[in-house]
Amino acid sequence: MCGIAGTASTLTPDPDLVRRMCDVIVHRGPDGAGYHHDQHASLGMRRLAVIDVATGDQPVRNEDDTVVAVFNGEIYNYPELRRELAAKGHRFRGQGDSETLAHLYEEHGDDLVHRLRGMFAFAIWDRARRRLLLARDRVGKKPLYWRADGTAIHFASELKSLAQDPGMSRDIDLDALHHYLTYLYVPAPLSIYEGVRKLPPAHVLVWEDGKVTVRRYWQPDRTVRGPVDEREAEERTRELLLEATRIRMVSDRPVGAFLSGGIDSSAVVAAMAMQSSERVKTFSIGFEDSRYDERSKARMVAERYGTDHHEMVVGAGMLDVLPRLAWHFDEPFADSSAIPSFYVAQLSRRHVTVALNGDGGDECFGGYQRYALVNQAGRIPPLPRHLAAMSARVGDLITRRSGFGSLPRRIGRLLQFAAEPPSRRYATLMSCFKPEQKTELYCDPLRERLAGTDSRLLLEKIFRGSSASTDLGRILDVDLMSYLPGDLLVKVDISTMANSLEARSPFLDHHLLEWAATLPTGLLVRGGRTKMLLKRAVAPWLPAELLHLPKQGFGVPLAAWLRGELRDLAHDALTDDTARGRGLFRPEVVGRLLRQHAAGADHSARLWALLQFELWHRAHAEPRELVGAEARCPGPGA
Repeated sequence: MCGIAGTASTLTPDPDLVRRMCDVIVHRGPDGAGYHHDQHASLGMRRLAVIDVATGDQPVRNEDDTVVAVFNGEIYNYPELRRELAAKGHRFRGQGDSETLAHLYEEHGDDLVHRLRGMFAFAIWDRARRRLLLARDRVGKKPLYWRADGTAIHFASELKSLAQDPGMSRDIDLDALHHYLTYLYVPAPLSIYEGVRKLPPAHVLVWEDGKVTVRRYWQPDRTVRGPVDEREAEERTRELLLEATRIRMVSDRPVGAFLSGGIDSSAVVAAMAMQSSERVKTFSIGFEDSRYDERSKARMVAERYGTDHHEMVVGAGMLDVLPRLAWHFDEPFADSSAIPSFYVAQLSRRHVTVALNGDGGDECFGGYQRYALVNQAGRIPPLPRHLAAMSARVGDLITRRSGFGSLPRRIGRLLQFAAEPPSRRYATLMSCFKPEQKTELYCDPLRERLAGTDSRLLLEKIFRGSSASTDLGRILDVDLMSYLPGDLLVKVDISTMANSLEARSPFLDHHLLEWAATLPTGLLVRGGRTKMLLKRAVAPWLPAELLHLPKQGFGVPLAAWLRGELRDLAHDALTDDTARGRGLFRPEVVGRLLRQHAAGADHSARLWALLQFELWHRAHAEPRELVGAEARCPGPGA
């Protein structure tokens, strides 16, 4: 495991802080993996050793031990930072990136975050001021949980680590559960437990004199900066992607890449191959169901660049990994692509310790088909209430009965868009359980408790606060601040860390993100075409056929699995006495979803969300009951 603290870090006004920075190790990686060890804490912490394997132990300190830091992630510009700090007289004990934090804090205080280029979550203790600084990277690549009680603050890179503290309340945060059922993940700053929070991406937290202050330190400016020459924009895209890839290839351990066959991962592999003196190792996952299998696309890129290519096929027989995934994911998490993500990480770890990927390309350059829907729906004025309700019902019906990526499905989603005002359209589109479906699902006390809580307001707030001048630009901000850190990056970080593999994402380099944010959205999405600029920019690098194939995403045949190999698991887990006894959801509604799905309706996303919550509960919460009595329904037979 790579983390700020092994099980938990508790900082109190204790002069012997160094011994208290880390308490207990939880190590999930395979035997033989390289880890940095804290030689000074009572039991220590571990961070996957990728840079400075020999001398990268933590915590790290300044020269007189008045500033102490622990760190999770990688700082890619650390060589320049070390040279700059050494020129100012700072002395280093090791050769890696961690020590730069302590010395940068001496020079810049909390503003050190602006000097960092990379992925990070860290804690810095200022011994003289008795002050703790926590920080998380700009897009949320690395996690950071915390809780404070007025006299102490506890933090960790894993929620299960904080849960080892017997003083922590383990009641479920019902608002977090409510939002999870909407978005399939628990959005920051909430966590699934009451009283525990996630530090949001691009935020710092200061704990001093028992008080907590949290503030944002970065947000891309989406103000379009004048006319853009498209040829120059293409060239600049290539330059930034090449440079972002190059700095992420620096490692003392073997480096490879995930290759899905999509534009983003293919472009990263091309950028690696053009800058590497050795064959790039690439890794792909396929499915027995050809509708979800993109291995043929990945092979086109692998053959073009002569990569050392490896593949694995995921079939229904490999679904016994689900309980293991439920344990690794510290909160309920219902993105089904976590299954292939886990297996591609497992495959990659047999050959490399670092894997680059294409995460962020869609959010950066407008790659999702839903962005084209945003443009099309932008021409539709708000509908009268009675027409909006009809449009929503028809759109939902068509969407549920249409295949992924089909024309009827796009029409259905467009009708759903039309039913809402512009600020709410995207939140509705991204919802798994709609408000009326949750109302029907919840037992009476839970429904009453959550009656005034609208999950869609979370995305509406980001939409309205964006500096973009177009709806598409605002929605790019929404995804950058919600779906990307809450879903995609959680999935990849946990899947890779569970296999002692480090994932790096060139498209999430903040220099590239900031530049792309200033581009006119018409360069990214036009009509029904998406990711236009990026496709033109990387056209010289990739097979022409690949550029014109439809986007598939990293989906799995979930609906079929829930009617076949997973049918018994879903039925048993969601309808047995244990599940019913929680008193959260109406058994008759859950049963109806199961029956209708088995008969041909597509309730796969909603059933998967309920199943993942149940599996998480059994992995993390049993045998203790976590739900407060005020939100419980009567048990069966009451």
